[in-house]
Amino acid sequence: MHHRKDITLLFATRIIRLFCYGFLSVILVLYLAETGLNEKQIGLLFTFTLAGDAGISLWLTTHADGFGRKRTLLIGAFLMLGAGVVFILTNNIIILMVAAIVGVISPSGNEIGPFLSVEQAGLTELVPNQSRTKTFAWYNLAGSFSTATGALAGGWMAQVLQSNGWAALDAYRFVLMGYALGGLLLTILFLSISPAIEVTHAQTQTIKVLGLHRSRNVVLKLSALFALDAFAGGLIVQSMIAYWFHIKFGVDSGVLGSIFFGANILAGISALLAVKLAEKIGLINTMVFTHIPSNILLILVPLMPTLPLAIGLLLLRFSISQMDVPTRQSYTVAVVAPDERSAAAGVTAIARSVGASLSPALTGLFFSIPVLFSAPFFFAGGLKIVYDLLLFREFRSIKPPEEN
Repeated sequence: MHHRKDITLLFATRIIRLFCYGFLSVILVLYLAETGLNEKQIGLLFTFTLAGDAGISLWLTTHADGFGRKRTLLIGAFLMLGAGVVFILTNNIIILMVAAIVGVISPSGNEIGPFLSVEQAGLTELVPNQSRTKTFAWYNLAGSFSTATGALAGGWMAQVLQSNGWAALDAYRFVLMGYALGGLLLTILFLSISPAIEVTHAQTQTIKVLGLHRSRNVVLKLSALFALDAFAGGLIVQSMIAYWFHIKFGVDSGVLGSIFFGANILAGISALLAVKLAEKIGLINTMVFTHIPSNILLILVPLMPTLPLAIGLLLLRFSISQMDVPTRQSYTVAVVAPDERSAAAGVTAIARSVGASLSPALTGLFFSIPVLFSAPFFFAGGLKIVYDLLLFREFRSIKPPEEN
């Protein structure tokens, strides 16, 4: 019974956090542009945000199994609250960079910070092997729906406030206050979590590097592949796609919020469909065979002559693009020892963050050269297909416990 309360809490914190990330993602670039930053500075700020997040999260997640998972989650919540407050109070680029590096701010609407890795390691303690992928799928679905609702709410709130006479800057700042409030709520909820999420049987004698011992090679190989995938994904983060649609087709913030609402809802549903598929063909096959078609669709988006066709293809792509997420996360914690779970989830997540942090600056550059304006879509799709083929070659023979 105790477990159920913890599972509910971990789902609630995921929902609140991703609502805040989505809420912020639609207006973040618009807000920064409004405060006077140019496209290159914004790209650079995002790169610093993601790189700083990677460093801090790496430290927190690789120590979480020993230091305490609950404590680690609380530190993350404080960092989110702090970053939100600083972003409201100043538009000084140097102070923003420091806050972005140290704090938790999500430019993509995606999960950042130490939360995901530690929560998933905690959930793995609370549920049996057979229901792990399913729990992760629901956890991802909850997250996608929240990001979607957040994007819708943030985009329309900014638009409604402006149509009621608010200055754009004030409207965006109001949205930022909601983000900081989310950090405060998380702190309160994490305080109520029980010790059931902590590691039960740790082997203390073994020497660990990055919190890993036995599974180091598997985790490092997965990390390298995930970094490639995330680098490709970072070329087209949500706020950059929003900007692309805004420039190319003149779409305003409310409509952008609606497009990403639809996209994230579809992505969430695709995560659930992945569970049934994985039971039939296995986790690795599900990851690869759903990911390749979604990347072909991505490459086709900028080739569409009209807005409805471009949105249609984007939504179609999102409807299969997330099937590799719960399967990937479930696979990662399944093939390592229990006292390596936070670390394995953390190291692979950080590899993804590092990969993703390098590319927005590149997209900012492409965007500033008219002839390369749509290049990020082609590069992203092509690199992701390379990742799929490599993953299949390396890991199709390593099975999680429930497939043996």
